[in-house]
Amino acid sequence: MIASLHGEVISIGLDHAVIECGGVGYKFLATANTLAQLQREHEARVLTSLVVKEDSMTLFGFFAPEDREMFHLLQSVSGLGPKLAMAALSIMNAGDLAAAIAAADSKRLQSVPGVGKRMAERMALELKDKVAAFSPVAPSADLSQASGAPAVLVEQVTEALLGLGFSEKASRPVVEAIAAEQPEAATAEVLRAALSQLGRKK
Repeated sequence: MIASLHGEVISIGLDHAVIECGGVGYKFLATANTLAQLQREHEARVLTSLVVKEDSMTLFGFFAPEDREMFHLLQSVSGLGPKLAMAALSIMNAGDLAAAIAAADSKRLQSVPGVGKRMAERMALELKDKVAAFSPVAPSADLSQASGAPAVLVEQVTEALLGLGFSEKASRPVVEAIAAEQPEAATAEVLRAALSQLGRKK
């Protein structure tokens, strides 16, 4: 299984990108949010999920591990395939989807293209007890730095930014500041906020 890609971004399309790894270009489908964080001719690291069917093998790419996990979880729902799972992640991140599912918020789930009332109700019924892990939790005291930022979260987000080509010197202070201000934020939320700030500094 291809679990991740790390290399130069050689092409970006409306729903996909190509990263060259070891002289081989790997095409993967991704959400607009993921694609917006890529830059041509820059190195990037994306997490991937390989979906194998009788007539095709398709790679799907993600920056946040929570989004990839939610992608897999959504497909455990009867009648919900990879394309619909990606559509859901295009509208909401993993944390938002988990909240909507846990609250059985059928109306919000129906904002996903292709999800009708029955599918929304099925998602809530089948996944309600499985999405707790995606909810942000307050950091334990032993995981906090002197600044109050959760150490594990800071390391995860900083590592992701390094994979996207940012320097540790530029990335770490931004991530620590965001994590200190939003200690209950999910990894994906901190990553998006950091990318927004770092992008403005370029």
